[in-house]
Amino acid sequence: MVHLAKIPNDKDVDTPIVQGMKDLKVAGVYADDYTTSVYGSSFAAQDLPKHEMPEKEMPKEIAYRMIKDDLSLDGNPMLNLASFVTTYMEEEVEKLMTEAFSKNFIDYEEYPQSADIIGRLFNAPTDDPESNSMGTSCVGSSEAIMLGTLAMRKRWQKKQQAAGKPYNKPNIIMSSAVQVCWEKAARYFEVEERYVDCTEDRYVIDPEQAVRLVDENTIGICAILGSTYTGQYEDVKAINDLLEKKGMDTPIHVDAASGGFVVPFVQPDLEWDFRLSHVVSINVSGHKYGLVYPGVGWIVWRSPECLPQELVFNINYLGADQASFTMNFSKGASQVIGQYYQMIRLGKHGYRAIMMNLTHTSDCLAAALSKLGFLIMSEGQGKGLPLVAFRLNPKDKKKYDEFAVAHQLRERGWVVPAYTMAPKTNNLKLMRVVVREDFSRSRCDQLVCDIAMAVSTLDAMDDKRLAEHTEHIKQHTNTSRAAHKHPQYHNEKHSLQGKTGKTHAPC
Repeated sequence: MVHLAKIPNDKDVDTPIVQGMKDLKVAGVYADDYTTSVYGSSFAAQDLPKHEMPEKEMPKEIAYRMIKDDLSLDGNPMLNLASFVTTYMEEEVEKLMTEAFSKNFIDYEEYPQSADIIGRLFNAPTDDPESNSMGTSCVGSSEAIMLGTLAMRKRWQKKQQAAGKPYNKPNIIMSSAVQVCWEKAARYFEVEERYVDCTEDRYVIDPEQAVRLVDENTIGICAILGSTYTGQYEDVKAINDLLEKKGMDTPIHVDAASGGFVVPFVQPDLEWDFRLSHVVSINVSGHKYGLVYPGVGWIVWRSPECLPQELVFNINYLGADQASFTMNFSKGASQVIGQYYQMIRLGKHGYRAIMMNLTHTSDCLAAALSKLGFLIMSEGQGKGLPLVAFRLNPKDKKKYDEFAVAHQLRERGWVVPAYTMAPKTNNLKLMRVVVREDFSRSRCDQLVCDIAMAVSTLDAMDDKRLAEHTEHIKQHTNTSRAAHKHPQYHNEKHSLQGKTGKTHAPC
């Protein structure tokens, strides 16, 4: 029950996978719990426990092999081009992180600090001897965004109270292309969501529309440095300049989950961070282009004024005085240590070399896909994230859509997702390839060949075969192993996806 899922009742547990299995008579199992071969043990002839903890233990070698075999059915992470999450780290840091599995993050004496390095990467102010920027690590950008939203909400609330004004109707302004964690933050903390809708030819926030939506109840504007759909950078400076021009004090939070470790090395002159006066907080995912395995994110605030004291708790844990502002308490320190390793191991030159290579590879992929007839929706030459968003050209009048191409590629092992774009884009569909550190030029060329083959295969299908293929996709896109929907919460209508059919792109 890793995801929200129903706990099977007795009827579900007793229902066989194939009807009639209960009546089937088979030869008995040789009852040998310990054997020189894993597959000669009685455990190999049984189902793995799924619903209830077994009464007896099993040998460690058998437990390892049984679970490893079960996990072999999962996809290959390196071929999963849907995700931004890091899938490669050097052996030395893997060893270091493994050795730190037992270290508790909350014990400050057990791990190095990295937030100060990241703060300087984002040009946090360091020239005021009376004040300091501050930051903290998180499980990922989702937690960081929750903390950023809380800080903006509390700050706005205090301002309204001081002015003797109502503080029960806060709102936040963002693009309709935001990742679902922004919807969660607004819903969980009772903040009204005000969306700047995308259009068929604009997939990011419009600065002028965003500023027009601001009123005295606005806690802040969310600007995305790297849209999860097209990888484009929203114009944070334009929003900041409009607020300055109108004399408004509305804060900006920059969601740099994906772009925070890319832009400083590929576009260092782009103004999006604390160089802009209205930017009060920035989040970034260490486990994306920060080049660390899943489980670490960061948030940095411009100054103590941007993080109200009421949200910070002073604790004394194992003799160390600490200021704590997190959703979690105890958690593993391995990922934080991994982030520190990457920053001192690679340095700015190493990160720059990797990000420039990824940018080059994504440009090559975009050029090849354009030659195959696809329309490229992402920006190249380092103007956006190292990814390629593309779609079929409507002028070609294909009888299939992007979802069919994605399914065809799945047969070759590739996970290249198809999405329905944000609301007000006329149900625009697209596909997206995330270029990660381990996506080499050689692998890129192989993907291009397989995409060409997928399109050729679909083009060759007659109408009847294509209709059968489309229906097959609808019925079998999700496997039973990936079915996590709880019947009580199926078909919700409160989110952007529930209301409009928008597909949330994986991060």
